[in-house]
Amino acid sequence: MFHPHRFQPSIMREYDIRGIVGETLDMADATALGQAFTALTRQKSGVAHPRIAVARDGRLSSPALEAHLVAAIEASGGRVVRVGCGPTPLLYFAAHTLDVEAGIVVTGSHNPKHHNGFKMVIGGASVYGPAIQELARLAAAPDLATKAAPVNGRATEIDISEAYVDRLLQGLGAAEIGHLAIGWDAGNGAAGEIMRQLTQRLPGRHLLLNEAIDGNFPAHHPDPTEPENLRQLQDLVARHHLDLGIAFDGDGDRIGAVDAQGRIVWGDQLLAILSRDVLAAHPGATIIADVKASQVLFDEVARLGGKPLMWKTGHSLIKSKMIETGAKLAGEMSGHIFYADEYYGYDDALYAAIRLLRVIAGSGSSLAALRDQLPTKVNTPEIRIACDDTRKFDVMAKIAGELTQEGADLNKTDGVRVRRPEGWWLLRASNTQAVLVARAEAEDPAQLAVLLEDMSRYLARQAISLPDILPEIAA
Repeated sequence: MFHPHRFQPSIMREYDIRGIVGETLDMADATALGQAFTALTRQKSGVAHPRIAVARDGRLSSPALEAHLVAAIEASGGRVVRVGCGPTPLLYFAAHTLDVEAGIVVTGSHNPKHHNGFKMVIGGASVYGPAIQELARLAAAPDLATKAAPVNGRATEIDISEAYVDRLLQGLGAAEIGHLAIGWDAGNGAAGEIMRQLTQRLPGRHLLLNEAIDGNFPAHHPDPTEPENLRQLQDLVARHHLDLGIAFDGDGDRIGAVDAQGRIVWGDQLLAILSRDVLAAHPGATIIADVKASQVLFDEVARLGGKPLMWKTGHSLIKSKMIETGAKLAGEMSGHIFYADEYYGYDDALYAAIRLLRVIAGSGSSLAALRDQLPTKVNTPEIRIACDDTRKFDVMAKIAGELTQEGADLNKTDGVRVRRPEGWWLLRASNTQAVLVARAEAEDPAQLAVLLEDMSRYLARQAISLPDILPEIAA
């Protein structure tokens, strides 16, 4: 029996659903989502009993959420294909290769362990923006007019891990990587088992960290954009004299990397390096990066003969823009890398890792050397500034209004990216966390200080303080 349900508005994000288990997200939400998602899939596909692939990550709350989700899908007339516990890209792979109309994964991504949520695709395309709000409307409706009879029988279960690993290995092409020694860190996230299977089949020397899937994340939080979460990998690289280290976030759709010197190679630097063989194969191709990316990346893509395009942050937004523009490669500062060159166009950190090894082998050098070939700028990492979900977008609207009124050189693709003589600074509201995200880039520390002081003035008018990160950058 369908019961109207209202989700907490804060969990209905721009490109997925995400909340705090027991506070803003519970089992009733999973049930309501299963019903609404089945109805939306039926509307979009025209299939009365749509087949829906379902996966989950390794968080402690994920099995129960998945069970409620599956039961609701079946009660709503959907047919479930369970693909088990694994990274989000495994679900995307299932949605692209199995005979299904849609897919949904229970995952909290890189958020703290007591968070969880859902990422969804219908017809191979991400469910985001207006479609997320449509799910909320369907769940709250007094009835679902298109609701079909419940499906009899148990969900189908299928293990596609071997087929997925086979597909990942195709990304290596003819590259010879047997001389490489690589460290891998899954952070006890959902990519751990696939990472183990993959490295067993790769040539070269491979040392693994935290490959056991554990929702308590005992080693460190699985977010490779935070430097402290890469220290264990850096130590492994140094101790065993490895060529590089590769890390994954909690659901395996974001990559982090360190070179042989232990230096972090950030998402925009990785994208610049990965652009090399894509643009060699597809001269003039469009390559997309989010607004947080360094100007070095956009300049490097142009230098290599590509068409750089700055776009909004968010995996669903990037994927949609790739389809619209025909881009072959895209990426975000956060480590989401999207390949439409020889792949499906979604963000898959395991596939990006394989393509990175291919580029390194093809260059005849090292990740450290490829990093050193990029022009040097002084920039901040992503700075996360606490700001309540109920306030963050209003804060950004007020700051954008002030900058516009003052005639600033302003890009409002996503938040505000302000160009000054010293360089640029960015401020935007996160779509996944209760924070504002800031970044700045200049030619030298003195110019960077000027940019940060400029940004601080606008934040101060909203009673928000910018953390003093200059000592950390200088160090």
